[in-house]
Amino acid sequence: MPSIAAENEITVRNLLAAFEGESNAFAKYIAFAAKADEDGLHGAASLFRAAGRAEQIHAANHARVIKQLGGDVRCEIHKVEVKTTLENLKTALSGEQHEVDVMYPEFLAEATARGNTLAIRTFTGALEAEKTHARLYGEAIVLLQGGKVDSWIGSAREFYVCPVCGYTSETEEEHERCPVCNCPWEKFEIIR
Repeated sequence: MPSIAAENEITVRNLLAAFEGESNAFAKYIAFAAKADEDGLHGAASLFRAAGRAEQIHAANHARVIKQLGGDVRCEIHKVEVKTTLENLKTALSGEQHEVDVMYPEFLAEATARGNTLAIRTFTGALEAEKTHARLYGEAIVLLQGGKVDSWIGSAREFYVCPVCGYTSETEEEHERCPVCNCPWEKFEIIR
């Protein structure tokens, strides 16, 4: 196994933190989806599953770069605390906002300063997907707090996830290609 070059140590540490965060988000969102389905909020459950799939893709991308930089991929999966669907949506939104506002911008700045294009690519893909997740979680919270369970949060719906970068869309064929990584739209995964 190659060792980590000194100039990549901080980047690998950031990648490992992101890998652990994305891996735990996946576990959390799958548990939250089950609760939303149990509550009859099938659209919210679909959103949790789609975001969870995107987090899986982010974790896999981060893991690949960690290995390419000579690191060992490892993380601890924490116990998931499932509450009401509204509380779970708020927890998810908080996590996504932290990634959008703090974590990924800091990790991107460090990778950019080092000129590490592999890390820049994986962090950028994750950041762009997290922005969509945050927007959708915020929208779901407003609908649920407003008692609008007859909206999209109540009925199972399809979300579209880029298999390369995890970009997530709620509309079919939003673009011909992924706006983040240029993957053809027909390769997007449909998550319900």
